[in-house]
Amino acid sequence: MAIKTPYVTTDGIIELYDAEEQFRGIVLIERKNPPHGLALPGGFVDVGESCEDACRREMKEETSLVVTIEKLMGVYSDPKRDPRFHTVSCVYVCRATGTPKAADDAKKIFIYQPEEIPFDKLVFDHAKILHDYLG
Repeated sequence: MAIKTPYVTTDGIIELYDAEEQFRGIVLIERKNPPHGLALPGGFVDVGESCEDACRREMKEETSLVVTIEKLMGVYSDPKRDPRFHTVSCVYVCRATGTPKAADDAKKIFIYQPEEIPFDKLVFDHAKILHDYLG
């Protein structure tokens, strides 16, 4: 009997700082693949990989940034959070400096001040995640 479980993913809320430690904003990506829209950078955890390592890898692949994980913000598991299939995401708050560059599944990179985030353009449950983050 095969066991069927949700896919495990990770998402990162990247707090971007400049060289003088001034907060620049939150990094969002425009997705290349469906569902199209803005999203937190993230992706699937590979077999044999920890969620933390997957988060660091996905942030580097999609934004070209090396991140430091500050904390686990939460686990999001609503079966309807991803229109493609059931996913469970470990969401981390991350810190980075440097200039992000879109790569891999990211078409473009955007840096938003928290009060400027276009919540209506976010896909998946990323609006909920960011509302939770902003408190």
